[in-house]
Amino acid sequence: MTEATEKTMEDIALKLDNGAILDFRGRLFSEASWYDEENGALTHQKLYVTDEHEQVYSVVTGTGANRSRRAYRIGVQGDTCTVHNGRTEMTMPFDLLMLAVRSLCGLEDGATPSLELVEETLRAANC
Repeated sequence: MTEATEKTMEDIALKLDNGAILDFRGRLFSEASWYDEENGALTHQKLYVTDEHEQVYSVVTGTGANRSRRAYRIGVQGDTCTVHNGRTEMTMPFDLLMLAVRSLCGLEDGATPSLELVEETLRAANC
């Protein structure tokens, strides 16, 4: 890691609805917000890159006084992927995670995002 990259890293603590605090050292890589007029919900997503070359995906959704805060730390080691939500950790084959993502998104087997595209994005986030 270069000195310039190291300087952009900071200590981050995300307080989650499951009672956990997800602590890591990292930097913001990307973020997006949108408002769902039908449900009256504002959603804010953030993607962080950690100093351990993992990704943290944070989702905060609010409707009036109600708020939902979730975050997932994702690490890829070879052909396996570990997902941690601050309380529970699950390790699975990367292909199984991609199958779940495609299923949840309603995508066909060969539809984008391809495994290669996701792997390339994860590598780029670690630069």
